[in-house]
Amino acid sequence: MKIVFMGNPQFAVPSLRKLVESDHDILSVVTNPPKPAGRGKQLIKSPVAECAKELNLPIIETDELKSENFLHTLRDLNGDVFAVVAYRILPKKVINIPLKGAINLHGSLLPKYRGAAPIQWALINGESETGLTTFIIQPKVDRGNILLQKMIKIDSDDNYGSLAEKMSHTGAELLVNTVDRFESENVEPYNQLDSNATLAPKITPALTNISWEKSAKEIHNLIRGLAPFPGARTVLDSKTLKIFKTKYIEENSTNNSGEISNIGKDSFNVQTGKGQLIVLEVQVEGKRRMSAGDFLRGVQLDIGKNLN
Repeated sequence: MKIVFMGNPQFAVPSLRKLVESDHDILSVVTNPPKPAGRGKQLIKSPVAECAKELNLPIIETDELKSENFLHTLRDLNGDVFAVVAYRILPKKVINIPLKGAINLHGSLLPKYRGAAPIQWALINGESETGLTTFIIQPKVDRGNILLQKMIKIDSDDNYGSLAEKMSHTGAELLVNTVDRFESENVEPYNQLDSNATLAPKITPALTNISWEKSAKEIHNLIRGLAPFPGARTVLDSKTLKIFKTKYIEENSTNNSGEISNIGKDSFNVQTGKGQLIVLEVQVEGKRRMSAGDFLRGVQLDIGKNLN
């Protein structure tokens, strides 16, 4: 089939590569324009744009999804299908352009975790498994008829980075399988059950703040869901301290929630509302990410010091 691919982040790159390796024809790749980043505000292309450039594919970089010029360009491509992976909410006028429809790859077993951050929320909520879904895009976000699904086991040491990496490759295979079967009409779309739906809203700055009154397990899962980006954060001596890797124990100390309860060679413990969080990897405001051991060798940290 003739495909227009749409995507932005690294998560979408394996899907683009798999489709290029398939028997289908990639007409063009739609992605966001370069964005300024870093101290020098240098313009950085999206990972999908970089991949498309490497593969010598035509690229459309735009923020104006409702512009007549963009709509006209898409219509002229005369694609059979739009394949969408971690892109943006498509206007109805865009959804209606492809001859056979638009297919989305979503990082959950829909209708669970509808929204912008399904992988993060699965980890934050302590799930032991999640999955991927391909579905036909409709105007209502993440509510189109399901085509195929694939379950993914969440390992106890997974964080957002490692889980997203695994899911991106499994998702690429699922997307190509979906397009193959969609072309041969060997897949039967079925409705989602709205009664089983849960939400996975965008990660906000407020969500990244650690509440030490919560249990160590809850905080541990929050940290997993936010690592390596944007990172869960607390405040130590008036400076932001991001925490990226932890373990936890159920035993309580005599300290209050948020107080350092034990200091070892390569880690330190913080008392929570239930249990103690064992901190293994951190980043102090203005410094590089480092092991807790390196951090402890560079600061004077005392039992009873408060994190808030």
